[in-house]
Amino acid sequence: MATLNGSASLRHHTLEELDEIYARLRKTFQAGTTRPLAYRRRQLLQLARLVQDNVPALQDAVFEDLAKPRQETMVSELGSVIAQCLYAAEHLEEWAKPEEVQGEAWRSHWNPTTYKAPKGVVLIIGPWNYPYILTLGPLVGALAAGCPCVVKGSELAPTVAQLLADLFPQYLDPNAYVFVNGAIPETTHLLSSRWDHILFTGSGKTGRIVAAAAAKYATPVTLELGGKSPVVIAEDADLELAAKRVLWGKLQNSGQLCVSPDHVYVPRSKQDAFIAALLKMYNIFWPNGPFHKDAQWGKIVNPTHHARLKSLLERTKGDIVIGGYYDGDRRIAPTIVNNVTLDDALMEDELFGPILPIIVVEDLDGAIRLINGQPTPLTLYTFTNSKDTEEKLLESTRSGALVINDTVSHLAVYEMPFGGQGDSGYGSWYGKASFDTFTHLRGFVHIPNAGEPHMANRYPPYTDAKYEAMSGGVHVKIPDN
Repeated sequence: MATLNGSASLRHHTLEELDEIYARLRKTFQAGTTRPLAYRRRQLLQLARLVQDNVPALQDAVFEDLAKPRQETMVSELGSVIAQCLYAAEHLEEWAKPEEVQGEAWRSHWNPTTYKAPKGVVLIIGPWNYPYILTLGPLVGALAAGCPCVVKGSELAPTVAQLLADLFPQYLDPNAYVFVNGAIPETTHLLSSRWDHILFTGSGKTGRIVAAAAAKYATPVTLELGGKSPVVIAEDADLELAAKRVLWGKLQNSGQLCVSPDHVYVPRSKQDAFIAALLKMYNIFWPNGPFHKDAQWGKIVNPTHHARLKSLLERTKGDIVIGGYYDGDRRIAPTIVNNVTLDDALMEDELFGPILPIIVVEDLDGAIRLINGQPTPLTLYTFTNSKDTEEKLLESTRSGALVINDTVSHLAVYEMPFGGQGDSGYGSWYGKASFDTFTHLRGFVHIPNAGEPHMANRYPPYTDAKYEAMSGGVHVKIPDN
């Protein structure tokens, strides 16, 4: 029994229990239990019921761990999980249907087909910051694909983790879907098993450990690693709207979000006006300050991360425009820091907190040069009304996603794959992409016996005549352009 901050406790699974769970799920998969679409659909609807039946308890749990406002939990997490479950259940037959392959005429009678096969027993390692959407969201894909799944919760959100461990067997097939808990030793033990796919959401440092462990068995991995997602303010941007939406994105879960706007590039000519717009919105959002009892301002996950953010505020050489203070209850006031440079402490790593650095550039090209000199971000945000600016950013930068004139809200589009590139991860999930992640595209052909006379030239002994007959593929006409 692990001891936690406060009165709650999280029961870690023993290593023996983890081994038993793995063996049980492997047996279930080998028995074919999870393959029928009716079974998959039932599990998807049960996951939706798990969320719908327990909304107050799920909200209370994440409030206990992070003091996250209930509105944020409802809008960004719980409603989305239910929507994804229903969307997958509605489209399951379409997604899982075998696809006939249109090949060249001479082999069209081979019945080439791509079958959608579940990869096998999979592992999802979820984060603490959005423990429902970033843990149960990927699980939707495993359910839809017919893959038994172990879901590892984060010990940094212990109340949520214990609640989900208790709820899973009440709603989902315990022989196929198990929520387990533990810390580094338990996670390390899980990674020592042979999985058929691993999906991890978290830091780049831990993601590399996961990928290295998976490489032992050549296990495919999906990594969602976050990073420093920048905002570009173009010359033609609506500054008040940009300030409002950037600040709103930054306040989500007190900045503890993988796609949180990390820092802002603003043209020198717009710097003062943009700062003024941020201050105006700041005072609208928190008229009595963010620590007022009615402000519903969340906490940093633990004392270690709280101390890290305090250290950054103490070490920055930028100008703190507003905020910059904190308390002993793991809170950091939303903070705007002007005139930040790339060598500043605030630019060392992903902030993952409510601090917003403002970096001055001369123009859009200057912002692009700085972005391209940094690791590839999970999301790039841009505020502009120019189609040319959109196209230039699409062609001249790299990121997991490009979002125009808002922040964070692309996470509502579960019909679109979500994932990073380079340092921000690889692979994707969300909607059908989650199904695809846990699905093996299994090729199938049926070569008719009657075709044997047409295959005579492929067999030894090789002759010049057979060589000529089999060389037609290299003599085709190649178009000039």
